[in-house]
Amino acid sequence: MASFAASWQRIADWLTRRRAELRLATRITVAGIITFALATALGLSQGYWAVLTSVIVMQASVGGSLKATLDRLIGTLSGGAYGAVVATLIPHTQPLTVGLALVAALAPLAVLSALSAAFRVAPVTAIIVLLGTTSQHASPIDSALSRVLEIGLGSVVGLIVALLVVPARAHGVLTTAAGRALGQLADVLPALLAGLTGTDNRQAIQVLLDKIRSAMIQLETATDEARRERRSHLTDAPDPEPFLRTVLRLRHDLIIIHRATVDPLPEPIRTRLAPALAQVSKTAASFLRETGLALADRRPAPDLAPVEAAIGAYASEIQALRRDGMTRALPVDDIGQLYAFSFALDQLRQNLKDMAGRTTESAQAVGAASRAAGTG
Repeated sequence: MASFAASWQRIADWLTRRRAELRLATRITVAGIITFALATALGLSQGYWAVLTSVIVMQASVGGSLKATLDRLIGTLSGGAYGAVVATLIPHTQPLTVGLALVAALAPLAVLSALSAAFRVAPVTAIIVLLGTTSQHASPIDSALSRVLEIGLGSVVGLIVALLVVPARAHGVLTTAAGRALGQLADVLPALLAGLTGTDNRQAIQVLLDKIRSAMIQLETATDEARRERRSHLTDAPDPEPFLRTVLRLRHDLIIIHRATVDPLPEPIRTRLAPALAQVSKTAASFLRETGLALADRRPAPDLAPVEAAIGAYASEIQALRRDGMTRALPVDDIGQLYAFSFALDQLRQNLKDMAGRTTESAQAVGAASRAAGTG
């Protein structure tokens, strides 16, 4: 009995961790089934194109699905229309003429798709229209209209399902991505600060910086999707731009800190500052990590006071070093390193304060939306 309860708990924990993925799987399944039913009811000759499209346009958020739907429709309309024109104007009953028609159809559409991702499916649609008329003996116009109808049906059903079936708003995806990025920043900060006291963490730091780069790419994608939802009036969530700007500034702060911590501080400065640096490392990393969790859970930001106290204690220790005359004999490069790090630390404090404000605003917006839904 105990083993059964433990197994069930592990399954429940896995389901909780994978809520976003399971919701996406639900939307994909529902969209595919509804599209198949509609394609069958409408008697579409190749309804699988509609089903495939409804699955393809389904993304992790409504904003992502909206972009995929628009790109799919634009590419299908342009590729289908141009493919029908080429198929009508250029006879393509022999391999040589089919090859010439393919060149005429693909060359301009390939350039267009390279210039804009919205037209990426256009060459594919043109090929289907052109070669489909050869193999199925259908007219180019009929083939183009069929593809547009099938893909249009799948796109519309996919977007409607994304809006109505366990929808995932892009702002939620954005805050989750921001929280993940903050967690990566929290991991690298202690390794950077340890460099000032003589610890060589260069390999570990490089691995962590690569993870941060990947997390930032995901954050930028989520921001673009949230921006699209706001432009389409699909949400009244806060502006996503401040989230991205604040996390980018925090990453920039850590880049400056990285440059200032490549070499350890000289003795006895290193020993004198070690306790203050350890406290800054502990409190700032904890704040970043807790803020990331607060974003994921839609909670207000944690208290910033411990971080401000730690950075204040570090600044006081720097003042004490000056009063004791310990900085006078330092080489110019060491003094520059010390001041560059102190400046980056103050910038980090300011941007952590901004991040706390963004996190609390997000939690308040989610709370307001929940209350509005409850009263509605």
